[in-house]
Amino acid sequence: MADGMMTGKVVLVTGAGRGIGREIALLAAREGSAVVVNDLGASLDGAGEDQGPAVETVEAIRAAGGEAVVNGDNVADPAGAERMIATALDAFGRLDAVINNAGILRDRIFHKMSHADFDAVIDVHLRGSFNTSRAAAGLFREQGSGAFVHFTSTSGLIGNIGQANYAAAKMGIVGLSRGISLDMARFGVRSNCVAPFAWSRMIGSIPTETEDQQARVEKLKSLAPAKIAPMVVFLASEDAASITGQIFCVRGNEVFLMSQPRPVRSLHRDGGWTPRALADQMAPAFENDLYGPDVSADVFPWDPI
Repeated sequence: MADGMMTGKVVLVTGAGRGIGREIALLAAREGSAVVVNDLGASLDGAGEDQGPAVETVEAIRAAGGEAVVNGDNVADPAGAERMIATALDAFGRLDAVINNAGILRDRIFHKMSHADFDAVIDVHLRGSFNTSRAAAGLFREQGSGAFVHFTSTSGLIGNIGQANYAAAKMGIVGLSRGISLDMARFGVRSNCVAPFAWSRMIGSIPTETEDQQARVEKLKSLAPAKIAPMVVFLASEDAASITGQIFCVRGNEVFLMSQPRPVRSLHRDGGWTPRALADQMAPAFENDLYGPDVSADVFPWDPI
């Protein structure tokens, strides 16, 4: 394929059989990268296996003149993550970037959420991102370069109803990425997060029982997964060599740099605080700066551009 930003590079994309992951794999290949297309082929809730979607992505890349191989391992399995790295080395002799995109949903209102619902989402999103990143870390350290791009979500950064497990996993990924960026900087390794707005199989499971929910889903249908891929490929490339430890959001044609937790207000009291002093002095002083019960749609209320 023609020279591009990723010429000569090798990228592992998890969950690349469908949706956003597929679009990332296709664009990375068009930009010159060889691609390890990982996809377990599970259902939305993580059940079952099907290599068909991953094979279709690989065939599309090869048909366009690119290089790609299939890997069907589960990101939740540490040994499977090691095999993903081995697949890249066996097929292409190197690995330059890991894109942690694989995910599932087990949405439940919190008081109805089972331990199995919570564990399954944490295992794929958070533990899966750790597994693949940890499997590649030694290689990246030895070669003195490498990039991680992890998927977070505004469901975690801001909030959403019925997704406590998903939000916990996605906020955990932010902390994981930040830790990786600090620990691996000395070895020339970068780590960033992307929060995507895009119509996908996962987003298609959002309830549409009310008019507001139906209107929200209709807006999301206009957000093509292909719009997410350019940010991810850029962050995986050497053109983003100076960018690490950041959180970006992509919403149609809009891109955002997201804030990270920092002090908003402070208050000092000689002799320290008592519960009563906090109630009488801190609570009213901080009242106007407290965050409300916002969900993602409250922070992004305008139509996608």
